[in-house]
Amino acid sequence: MGFPGTWMTESESMVYRVVPKCACSTIGQILYFSDNGAYFDGDIHDATAGMHKWSMEASQPVIEANVKGRKSYTFTCVRNPYTRILSSFFDKICGIQRNGKRYRGNLVPLLIQKYGIEVGGDDGKGEFDQIASFRRFLLFTRDTIRWRRPMEPDIHWSAMSGHVSTLIANGGRYDSIFWTEKFNAGMQGVLDAIETPHPVDLKKVPRFNESEGHGPKRAHPVEDYFDDLSMHLVYEIYHRDFELFKYDFENPGNKMPLGEIDLDEVHAKLGD
Repeated sequence: MGFPGTWMTESESMVYRVVPKCACSTIGQILYFSDNGAYFDGDIHDATAGMHKWSMEASQPVIEANVKGRKSYTFTCVRNPYTRILSSFFDKICGIQRNGKRYRGNLVPLLIQKYGIEVGGDDGKGEFDQIASFRRFLLFTRDTIRWRRPMEPDIHWSAMSGHVSTLIANGGRYDSIFWTEKFNAGMQGVLDAIETPHPVDLKKVPRFNESEGHGPKRAHPVEDYFDDLSMHLVYEIYHRDFELFKYDFENPGNKMPLGEIDLDEVHAKLGD
């Protein structure tokens, strides 16, 4: 199994477990800058040098030794499940990706055919009923996660707790899990705990939102997308995320957490 989705600075100052749709592009660029003194020119997910990634074979033994030996400060970042699944829909389903194509090739035609989803036409810019289409996408999401049909769940909408758990299950431990909604405070806490070859001034870090502009703009407040059935589906899929990361299931309009994350609870519940 190893440590999928784990990135580490080459100086081994810090280890980061990527959780998709949770500021991962910005965090990856901070890791890169802290070692190299400059940001990666392009999408950090495409970088094949300047940092360690589990997806690169040469990095695997270095990451494994570090994480199992708990040598470096290890952290991850999470996000409200309601806004995360909405972001996945607008970016991955409605949007044209940076290669100029639809995400995962035949996925969108499959959704249009099997679930009656609309995506705003070929360029994603046309008018469509965002709320109806999103709720149908939620049914698809639940089907992939519950029954692995009509395809395996995608990393962008599988539960955050699943991503977070792989590092724990294989012998790692988090020193910090913080919220996208309180990004600067959380990331500053990480930087304050470590020493990096190049200092990082968070006030000067651009927001590397690679999905921005891919798809149509959200036309309604978050809570308008979630009726009683949608909330039921979201809870079925993400109940552990709400519980462990202290988000408000009862009110989709409240993106802020309700309490502090208990790291001991996270390790106990995700380590079994």
